[in-house]
Amino acid sequence: MNTLPLGMIFALSVAAYLTGAFASLACWRKPVVARRICCSAALAGAALGGCAAVLGILRGTPVAWSVPSGIPLFAYSFSYDALAGFFNLALAITVAAVSIYSFGYLKAFEGKRNIGFFGFLFHLLLLSLTISFTAANAFLFLIAWEVMALAAYGLVTFYHEDRETRRAGLLYVIMAHIDTGCLLLGFALLINASGSAEFASFHKAAVQLSSAQQTAAFVLFFLGFGIKAGVIPFHIWLPAAHPVAPSNVSALLSGIVIKTGIYGMARIFLDSLGGVPSWAGLLVLIVGVVSAVLGVLYALMEHDLKRLLAYHSIENIGIILMGLGAALIFRVAGHPMLAAVALVAAMFHTLNHAIFKSLLFLGAGSVLHSTGTRNMEEMGGLIRPMPVTAFCFLIGAVAISGLPPLNGFVSEWLTYQTLLAGFGAISGLRRILFPLAGSMLALTGALAAACFVKAFAITFLALPRGAKSRNVQEAPRTMLIGMGWLTLACAALGLGATWFLPVFDAMTEQLLGQRVGAHLVTGHGLVLSAGMRTSGTVSPMVIAVGLLVLVLPAALLVAIGTRRFGRTRGPVWDCGLPGLSAENEYTATAFSKALRMIFSVLYKPRREIQAVFDVSPYFPKEIHFESEIDPTFEKRLYAPLQEFIFRFSSRMRTIQAGSIHAYLAYIFVTLVLLLLFGVRK
Repeated sequence: MNTLPLGMIFALSVAAYLTGAFASLACWRKPVVARRICCSAALAGAALGGCAAVLGILRGTPVAWSVPSGIPLFAYSFSYDALAGFFNLALAITVAAVSIYSFGYLKAFEGKRNIGFFGFLFHLLLLSLTISFTAANAFLFLIAWEVMALAAYGLVTFYHEDRETRRAGLLYVIMAHIDTGCLLLGFALLINASGSAEFASFHKAAVQLSSAQQTAAFVLFFLGFGIKAGVIPFHIWLPAAHPVAPSNVSALLSGIVIKTGIYGMARIFLDSLGGVPSWAGLLVLIVGVVSAVLGVLYALMEHDLKRLLAYHSIENIGIILMGLGAALIFRVAGHPMLAAVALVAAMFHTLNHAIFKSLLFLGAGSVLHSTGTRNMEEMGGLIRPMPVTAFCFLIGAVAISGLPPLNGFVSEWLTYQTLLAGFGAISGLRRILFPLAGSMLALTGALAAACFVKAFAITFLALPRGAKSRNVQEAPRTMLIGMGWLTLACAALGLGATWFLPVFDAMTEQLLGQRVGAHLVTGHGLVLSAGMRTSGTVSPMVIAVGLLVLVLPAALLVAIGTRRFGRTRGPVWDCGLPGLSAENEYTATAFSKALRMIFSVLYKPRREIQAVFDVSPYFPKEIHFESEIDPTFEKRLYAPLQEFIFRFSSRMRTIQAGSIHAYLAYIFVTLVLLLLFGVRK
């Protein structure tokens, strides 16, 4: 296959993002023009990037370009292989939806916010993501990584007047620079061993590293990429930054930006390092289990709709790490076929999460756009004025809960099958971890379903609470089209999973030397299999047909009965109470109370009840109820760490006494030590 079309289309996508960035900035005084340029250029870049991604995946073999910079160890090197193509495909699908959505969403910014500067940062983020996925030079990768962090910081703090937004932005940029520092040290080890900063040279050089150096490199890369992905306990920036950012930015942050951490792990652990320590896969798997379970448990307690979705990003990153960790374990244990299936499960869930989580954040943005609040306790009954948004949000909720026949079910089912297979394939005590991880995955799916029953029911099905829920309108048409695109993608990747899974063959062959697409599809292309004799089979298409067979007759009977007997309206069943109202209906707090009590050891719940009496102490006039859970990691891990840093810094401040004599003494002592060190050498 000729490399010219792929290189040209890739260059055009990069040019579209560059043009959009500077054209938006140039039109900052014309908000209408800036908005149209911002959305149109991003949509064009996504379309071109998607075409390049498809060509890169179908080609199979990598395509490389390199332009010398004149600086040692640094070159403008790009490599477009199957792994880069897959992540650029996820980027293109998400950006296309967000761009269409932003035509209507950014209209509210006109005359109030600098849309030109927003467009500049927006395209800068997309450009840096594209380069991060295709960079073949470590320093080029780190530059793109840092630009991505700075652009995301500017977008997160777009509502900079709010104190909560500024604190979230500061937390994000601190964690982003910590992960960049870890990556810089990790790449320094590989560059020192290989003598080159090109990714292609790392594979051979990594074999020459000692066991201590291999361990240090793995830990540094896992920390750097894990912080970006938002794994527990490095997740604290994610639930702080996602809610305060504009909703179209939140969709990108959760859908794609945190996936750069997954890309980095796949690129380094499976490709550049060549081999990882035997315990590395176990660590990744354990961190994945902890992140998945704790992420969904914290999401259950949230009443802020966007913050709830942010915690679910942590949960789904944990599910992805379960598959990636299993792939690393199987690879070391000499089971390449199982490793390939686990990698397919992890990468497929990466794509699925990018789609349904972006859909959910866009749906939450439509709700926020119409109601002006993120608090579910102030919402209710939105399904009537916002039926399309409610339907799209429901599809996203079903997909993220891992329910058939949508895309989230397929990738979670594959992950579950590989975890069960690990019990028979791995020897020793390590095998016990696989069924435990499988049971935790099942628990995570059940809790996620409960959480989104709460999110959808309280937001869209409850009675309207206050004026914010009553005086709302459906989102603009372009916002609905953007959500509709992702809704169709959720259904297509679920129902058509048997046709899509063979696409992963190029990636698994590149990273593991295995092609498993044919083993995952059976039954004339309608049934999914995990590629093992003992694995189960499932058909999303048959499940969908079965659901239609159950639903269509019921709908037909209702339609016939309505025509024949008419329609009668009556009061909703209210459990025998005199009348259900917004004051005594079920709340998000009440919904999650049972789970808050069951997991009280983790949550450490605190509640306060104050009764106001008028005449008799037996008949309170008002009752004030307040409940909150203990932020465990922030309080018990990061608060002591922050206090230690402040204490250490205050003591170090005494060194800066403001005396020129003291500073001269420091210089003199330093010179003496350097001279002594030089003499010994």
